[in-house]
Amino acid sequence: MEEKPCLKERTYAIERAFLSPFACMSENTRGRQREEVPCSMRTEFQRDRDRIIYCKSFRRLKNKTQVFFSPEGDHYITRLTHTLDVSQIARSLARALALNEDLAEAIALGHDLGHTPFGHSGERILNKLSEEGFRHNEQSLRVVDVLEKDGRGLNLTFEVRDGILNHKKSGKPATLEGMCVSIADRVAYINHDLDDAVRAGILREEDVPADIREVLGNSSKERINTAITSVFRESAGKDFVRMDRQVEEASEALRAFMFERVYLSGEARGEEEKAERMLSALYGYFTSNPAKLPATYANLAERYGLGQTVCDYLSSMTDRYAVYTFNKIFVPKGWKLIEENN
Repeated sequence: MEEKPCLKERTYAIERAFLSPFACMSENTRGRQREEVPCSMRTEFQRDRDRIIYCKSFRRLKNKTQVFFSPEGDHYITRLTHTLDVSQIARSLARALALNEDLAEAIALGHDLGHTPFGHSGERILNKLSEEGFRHNEQSLRVVDVLEKDGRGLNLTFEVRDGILNHKKSGKPATLEGMCVSIADRVAYINHDLDDAVRAGILREEDVPADIREVLGNSSKERINTAITSVFRESAGKDFVRMDRQVEEASEALRAFMFERVYLSGEARGEEEKAERMLSALYGYFTSNPAKLPATYANLAERYGLGQTVCDYLSSMTDRYAVYTFNKIFVPKGWKLIEENN
């Protein structure tokens, strides 16, 4: 009786038949830092995606700020919903360009695992506090390489690790799938941050300059569709992934508009000052009292240094856990009076 090929081999065959010659085929992965027994069902990129989804850092994203600190509404974007947005857009781009969706999805799901509490404000604050500096893309790679699983890391493939590290616009991903995630990240955060700003009453849709709306559209749905269509028309069958010049320039103009009116606004700066006082106090406390770090981080401090490890701990916190920890350490509690029995 002829032995049936395993499911993974069938996936390989489908990729060879239907993916672009510029796609990163799952069977051609450059592998992991530590050798492992392969899975007969899943490709290595599918395994990476699953490891990210089930890790603790991924779960914490639901309580980390995207733009607005601890917003009091159920429909504001969090770091988790942003990550899911990026994953969806990256998969759409990969599908349109006949690239590896599993790889694009794994990179997208892991790209912000190292983000701080309090959004990019938290990143700027830790960058000032740390002697080594702090960049969330590098921290995301550190999460999957070192911090997860009590210091053992997730042992992901080279291609996923490279895409996580290089997802910022300044990065140079080694794969086209990584390029899809980089574009998807910018498309997602600009458009959904704009939606949140409108929801919060900071902006109106019509405040966006008319020349930008004329190119990109008048809603997030239209703008995202414009971006995906632009990438497809510019990049299909090519060894690069990018928007056409007109859409790229309009997208950059929208990003500059958001920095001026939202990210660096007086309201945002006022909250950032509070976050800076809080994170600075916590950083000082734990660098002065390393024994107060959780055991996992205390062990890491011996290998990586105290300053790095305190940044690891603070960046892992959700917004509300950072506030809770600050209150626990620095806010005095009322005395509990014990009544004497007469």
